Amino acid sequence: MIWQITWLTVSMALVATLIVLPPGVLLAWVLARRQFAGKTFVETVVSLPLVMPPVATGVILLYLVGSRSPIGRALASIGIEVLFTRKAVVMAMAVMSLPLVVRTARAGFEQVSTRYEDIAATLGAGPARIFLTISLPLAWPGVLGGAVLGFSRAVGEFGATVMVAGALPGSTRTLATAIYTFTETGQDREAAVLLAVSVTIAFVALWIANRIGR
Repeated sequence: MIWQITWLTVSMALVATLIVLPPGVLLAWVLARRQFAGKTFVETVVSLPLVMPPVATGVILLYLVGSRSPIGRALASIGIEVLFTRKAVVMAMAVMSLPLVVRTARAGFEQVSTRYEDIAATLGAGPARIFLTISLPLAWPGVLGGAVLGFSRAVGEFGATVMVAGALPGSTRTLATAIYTFTETGQDREAAVLLAVSVTIAFVALWIANRIGR
């Protein structure tokens, strides 16, 4: 059971990170390189999950994909159920990890000189080619660091996950929700083992992120 919960959490966190990475990196590049109306608003919205209570974020997601919402009804009409499934786990993890991915990747892009991008632009390269062949390769430490931090945040996610996915054994019970459940039911040994696993994963992820940052 311990390894089942660990594997579920790690696999769902990996999926969430892979989903959020492309839009997160692109958004980070736009925020680092472009000036546009509403930029401060976009920055604020992206960072909200960092400062809001995770449970509040979970409630917002609950309203967005619930059965009474337009999105929830549209998904239900094509046979897609989100709430209290693994899809909800991935969704909550992705939303909570996005700010870290964007902020860290943005710092990586901001550390890259725009000189090479300007030269490429004068030679006729378009924005997409500049991003893929110059900006992204030069900023890869920041992007990779953002991915690692986003993954570690997803692994430790609790509040939003428990609101939209619950803690169903064998289905949506992650490390964080399992630790809470086992502690509440007096299963201290199981909770301690999962706590050790969670701390180990977090330590390794942060160690890798710090190594990349240096």
